[in-house]
Amino acid sequence: MDSAADAVPVWPAPASDGERRAVRIEILVVLVVTFGLSGASAALSLLESALAPGGIGGQSVALNPSRATQSTIDLLFQLLSVLRLLGWGALGLYLLWRSGFGPRLIGLARIRLRHDVLPALALAAVIGLPGLGLYLIAHALGLSVTIVPSSLGDHWWRLPALILSAVANAVAEELIVVAYMITRLRQLDWSPNRSLLASALLRGSYHLYQGLGGGLGNLVMGLIFGTFWQRTNRLWPLIVAHATIDSVAYIGYTVLHGHVSWLP
Repeated sequence: MDSAADAVPVWPAPASDGERRAVRIEILVVLVVTFGLSGASAALSLLESALAPGGIGGQSVALNPSRATQSTIDLLFQLLSVLRLLGWGALGLYLLWRSGFGPRLIGLARIRLRHDVLPALALAAVIGLPGLGLYLIAHALGLSVTIVPSSLGDHWWRLPALILSAVANAVAEELIVVAYMITRLRQLDWSPNRSLLASALLRGSYHLYQGLGGGLGNLVMGLIFGTFWQRTNRLWPLIVAHATIDSVAYIGYTVLHGHVSWLP
């Protein structure tokens, strides 16, 4: 049976006046190190794309680019990117743990089929299928760059590296953007809806390099994921759903590109 802590969110009491300054500084540092800086960089990339010949629709971006011509060196670069993302997630988890919010209290208790995996697959379908449609429409309207999920060479390690990248993205984003950010904002006495919106806006911001469609789609994803977490206190479904969406996108592109006419 699930414990009460697994099923019911346990929100921190509002921080004292003295603690709030420390919480704000911590949030600022985490954002500069992780997705806040990525959001600023993505906004600049969007501006650059808009000003470039052909506008946003004439640009392309590779999500998993090749980093070296030599296969082994390229693999090591890919693994370093995975490790960096996992480190970001570990930072958020560690900071929450130090303040009394260990893995179980943020929804990382033992993963369960009924409560975690099945909801994750449902979330992946709810987000992934409309997300693909939104991307195709935005691209046709010139509001999205051409997204290349993978430009890795045909190496033996390509598919495992893409799956690792998908998992690392999921771990980093859901731990930092959902669990860490919403918990810390609640400590600053932000309301549930205000915390949720801030989390979703952060998620949308660092996807702006994909164009306005990518930013909007990820903002909606952030609202759905954040609402799910606040109501269920389970983080595994978000991580598994996110990893599934990215894995299908990365591998699907690798398999289908050049063989179907509707994929840019």
